Amino acid sequence: MADRATDEAAAVAVHETLATRVLLGRGSSERIADEAARLGARRALLVAAPSAADSADRAAEALGQRLAARFDRPAPHTPVAVTAEVMQLIGAGGADCVVGIGGGSAIGLAKAVSARTGASQIAVPTTYSGSEATPVLGETEQGVKTTRRDPALAPGTIVYDPDLTLAMPVGLTRTSAVNALAHAVEALWAPETTPVTRALATEAANGILEALPDVLVAPEDPQARERLQSAAWLAGSCLAQARMGLHHQLAHALGGTFDLPHAELHTMLLPHVMAFNRRSAPAAFDRLARSAGPDPVVAVADLARGYDGPRSLAELGVAREQLRGIAERVVAGPYPNPRPLTVDAVAELLDELWQGKFPTGVR
Repeated sequence: MADRATDEAAAVAVHETLATRVLLGRGSSERIADEAARLGARRALLVAAPSAADSADRAAEALGQRLAARFDRPAPHTPVAVTAEVMQLIGAGGADCVVGIGGGSAIGLAKAVSARTGASQIAVPTTYSGSEATPVLGETEQGVKTTRRDPALAPGTIVYDPDLTLAMPVGLTRTSAVNALAHAVEALWAPETTPVTRALATEAANGILEALPDVLVAPEDPQARERLQSAAWLAGSCLAQARMGLHHQLAHALGGTFDLPHAELHTMLLPHVMAFNRRSAPAAFDRLARSAGPDPVVAVADLARGYDGPRSLAELGVAREQLRGIAERVVAGPYPNPRPLTVDAVAELLDELWQGKFPTGVR
């Protein structure tokens, strides 16, 4: 009887929905100050990426006397040293609201400050990283990146304004969108997937794979940008529900150890991890084939191969002899993954990534 109860409990799917307010559409970023007022903010910290300086200037002006401080130097992988610098900046008075404008670095830093102060968050993403839609925070200290998941880490308000993405370079558009696609792909083969996460992930993958080619051709088309932004939101929402797998574990291990660019690394990794898991996740690939075509691995590899920038770990300066150590670390504490991991198999994947060999189909 006890065994049966255990089996039934293990089969129960649990879905939790984050309490997040979302503003979506052109001009929505003009309402940042209104959202801060709605939250009752008295002292707002503004965290902005350098690429979002113009948007941050407008937000700072609109916040007026509510603006307590501004920090314009967020760093990839959210180093704890940078967070400590921001904590010193806001001083003893702290902040009861954090506005993060930019990509994953700005959003991550805003989360890190919120985690230490309890301040509410307004996230204004300017890329497709998806961090704003998740209760996940990854922080780096002494070359090691650790992640934690807590509903309190999720921003209470997200502002999606496609106008803030119009000036995004084509290369970053490609890598950031593939980064978002990785969230949807991993949600499809996550062990705790539910009908809701599968629906979100399928629609997210469809939207990204349909809209990204249009945006790459016409990057200043606001309608195509809004479609891509909406799909990235859904992909981030998937990541909020499902645990990350091998793809994200490798991204964290490599990114934290070697301080690698986040979106570029995700773009390199995704086709390799898809090829690695394909035989073990047939249902996920059936869904991806609806928009990616009969061979999703090749379709995503073609997107990654089209990037006019570093396409291998070697080009990013990673030493080949250090890859086996990464594989050993990953296998020692694996994230949930449909295919069991061995050091040799993961090391082989990483070596192909180092060489820049894109997979052509089933391994």
